[in-house]
Amino acid sequence: MGTLMKFDATFGGSVDDAGHSLLNCAVTAGLGINTQIHGVGDGATWIADQMKKRFGSQASYLVDFYHVCEYLGGASKICAANDEKNWMDVQEKRLKNNEHSLVIHDLNPFLEGDEIENSKAPVRSCHRYLSNRTEQLDYKGAIEKNLPIGSGEIESAHRYVIQERLKLSGAWWKSENVEPMLALRVVRGNDQWDEYWRNLAKAS
Repeated sequence: MGTLMKFDATFGGSVDDAGHSLLNCAVTAGLGINTQIHGVGDGATWIADQMKKRFGSQASYLVDFYHVCEYLGGASKICAANDEKNWMDVQEKRLKNNEHSLVIHDLNPFLEGDEIENSKAPVRSCHRYLSNRTEQLDYKGAIEKNLPIGSGEIESAHRYVIQERLKLSGAWWKSENVEPMLALRVVRGNDQWDEYWRNLAKAS
């Protein structure tokens, strides 16, 4: 059975506006009182907060696995300068087995001192990133349920639903026109194009 793809979006709105779009998307996809929501995104705290605010105990939130691996990749250059690939393989397998404590433990001996600025401290950045998000690293549970651990599918949709029209070469937009055009792109992405125009005709 194919994946049911539904979209919603906002441009330049507040965090709550984005959360409302998230809720609208779930409702369009068939959200019910017993629906379990599986969210995947980067480590921005506001996304996890909105997941909790909008869906409560119905939702779980997972930090994008490949985003985490970007942090690990930076740390690997310090922790395993002569064997980065094998080190990364070990850490990735640990993460997928929910052994994030072992990953964090392996970072400890290589933590940069406080005098090193953050932009030049990849191990410390990775350590902090993982340590602050241990409740969002249940990759094993997601894999066992055949749920995605990466947000690549929605990032791809960002290109063909939004950017394909709004980022045309040489195009310029007035701010007041972007949101209506974005709404039309969402209508088309949700296969509601004909229905939208029928309803508009009835209302006119």
